[in-house]
Amino acid sequence: MDHTALELLELGAVFFGLGLLGRLANRIGMSPIPLYLIGGLAFGSGGIIPLGDIGDFTSLAGEVGVVLLLLLLGLEYSAAELITGLRRSWMSGILDIVLNAAPGVAVALILGWGAVGAMVLGGVTYISSSGIVAKVLSDLGRLGNRETPVVLSILVFEDLVMALYLPILTALLLGVTLLGGLSAVAVSVAVIALVLVIALRYGRFVSAIVDSSDREVFLLKVLGAALLVAGFASAMQVSAAVGAFLLGIAISGSTAENATKLLEPLRDLFAAVFFVVFGLNTNPSEIPPVLGWAVVLAVATTLTKLATGWWAARQAGIGNLGRARAGAALVARGEFSIVIAGLAVSYAAVPDQLSALATAYVLLMAVLGPIAARFVEPVSRALVRRPTARPATQS
Repeated sequence: MDHTALELLELGAVFFGLGLLGRLANRIGMSPIPLYLIGGLAFGSGGIIPLGDIGDFTSLAGEVGVVLLLLLLGLEYSAAELITGLRRSWMSGILDIVLNAAPGVAVALILGWGAVGAMVLGGVTYISSSGIVAKVLSDLGRLGNRETPVVLSILVFEDLVMALYLPILTALLLGVTLLGGLSAVAVSVAVIALVLVIALRYGRFVSAIVDSSDREVFLLKVLGAALLVAGFASAMQVSAAVGAFLLGIAISGSTAENATKLLEPLRDLFAAVFFVVFGLNTNPSEIPPVLGWAVVLAVATTLTKLATGWWAARQAGIGNLGRARAGAALVARGEFSIVIAGLAVSYAAVPDQLSALATAYVLLMAVLGPIAARFVEPVSRALVRRPTARPATQS
């Protein structure tokens, strides 16, 4: 068969298969991320039917997916909201880092993956999935709940931490010296501060540059600007994802709202390809040896996220039921965890088993997170209403 015809057939099968998986996920009320990962595992190296002719396209499409994921995440926040969220949640954010990165760091060190592997796996277990959390809160009608601002503040803090973490991780993966690592931190802090200042004072000018009343022109300008900024950031050894995130923050007002509506279908398409590509690059035969560790991490980090949300909601004066809902809402892991693992694997600086462990872990947490959020309220109410045994009376 003609090479081009074969590529079109495989690419069409991938997209159509993603559509079927997405529809199945909607039917059963869960995030499609686990199904996309499973699809990639099925058709990757060691899978049922390996796909070998569309690797270049899917790899590039996966990179675009990461850029769009982070761009739209940045569009959700204004600089003022980020600063307010940071002030409100910094103590909870620090507790979040300590409790939820520690299990990943510990397991990586136990498995002998060294400092770089520990930093990678610590990041994988640390950050919640903003996309899954937002969808779950919306589906359950909890956007107006008292604990929801607490949850969103923690997510904002995590996103800012990622803006610092990813450049540092990139420097470590490249094997730079201590001085180089410190330089990466300094550059990251300076860039973030500069973008926040620009967004606060001159955000309307940035928005005006990319804005257009013509949808086609608007799409081309926003997407082109995102890819240019991401490419420039990558060339400067700063994460392309961080560059896209910062551009999203700088775009504000109605321009940000219109860009979100316009780019959401593209984000969903390319993000789905990204998750599939990560699955394609993971050998399913490597998952069983690390599945036990994935379960250990899933149990440990479910408890630590529950503790984080409980403590943060308690600090805000919220009752026990709201504290439980806040903790359960943060349980899900997803896109960012895979971004971190994918970045490490792309530099070939960590063992192959790490990608397998990350895949198994995210599969578990992307499913467990929505389940925990959905059932924490009835379970908590049942525990509160459970009658206590009365002391025996003397005759």
